Amino acid sequence: MSAAEVLTAAAEGGVIGDGRTGANLALGVGLIGVIVGWLALARVAGRISTGNVRAGAMSAMAVGLVGTTLAALHLATSNGGPGTGNGMVGAVVAIPLGLTAMALGRRALTR
Repeated sequence: MSAAEVLTAAAEGGVIGDGRTGANLALGVGLIGVIVGWLALARVAGRISTGNVRAGAMSAMAVGLVGTTLAALHLATSNGGPGTGNGMVGAVVAIPLGLTAMALGRRALTR
């Protein structure tokens, strides 16, 4: 299975679950990216002394990109509109989460 097929299956909700599964996956990935980015910023500021700042920042940027991509794919492949149970609202919320994760990672890299 290629990477494009895996991302498309994840955005559509995969084999199991309803239409919200892909949006929930994108939300979870975006939230993890924001947490990793925040921890990278805390390492830069000296509040956390363990871990590598560069690795954390790059991870936050990568995870944020994956979350944003999953959310965009979910929006592109879901049918219906908001309130139909397809998870469109969750995907719309996941896009800024992924972008925030990328911004936090970039900020930690530049410090």
